[in-house]
Amino acid sequence: MRSKKTQQILERAENHFYRGDYGEAMRIYGLLLRDFPDLGEARIGAILSDIAVENDDEAQALFEYYQVLKSEENEEAERIIEEMIGSLDDALEKISELLEGAFGSREETENGITYADFKELVALRGSFRRAFEDIMFSTRVVITEKEELLDFIQQLVNHGFNEMAMRYIEGAAVAYPGEARIRELIEKLKG
Repeated sequence: MRSKKTQQILERAENHFYRGDYGEAMRIYGLLLRDFPDLGEARIGAILSDIAVENDDEAQALFEYYQVLKSEENEEAERIIEEMIGSLDDALEKISELLEGAFGSREETENGITYADFKELVALRGSFRRAFEDIMFSTRVVITEKEELLDFIQQLVNHGFNEMAMRYIEGAAVAYPGEARIRELIEKLKG
């Protein structure tokens, strides 16, 4: 049984997490872990705070589900969430491999152009298709964010690069399950 003070500190960390102040939430969870290394709620909170820095929506969804499991007094709550985090990590690794396979290794992408630069090239050439065909064999487009990936896939679909789009969609669907725009792209490709 934990003390009332420990419970209050956990609640303060949770409030920071809900407000999107992940750095402060992680700091508080870290302090709790220093004093109580076996405190599962602090461990899960720290892990989700770390994930939230790059994957806000996914971390918030996992955090909310964890809170539901705790409110139901599910004794397996920590194990369930840790397995889900492991699945998320696997999915993110898969999308990273997909992007690396499509755009080359990290060393190779250093010679590529950013997605923002590619979009400027599209504007200069007046056409996504023309710009993409100009660079597709000579350089790589470096995509670093979910929104960039989804926009790029949308442009591939819109301009008839369906086979290439499907390769990206397969990885994106694993990395971002439930993403409505991915389902829309799949339906567009089917039609």
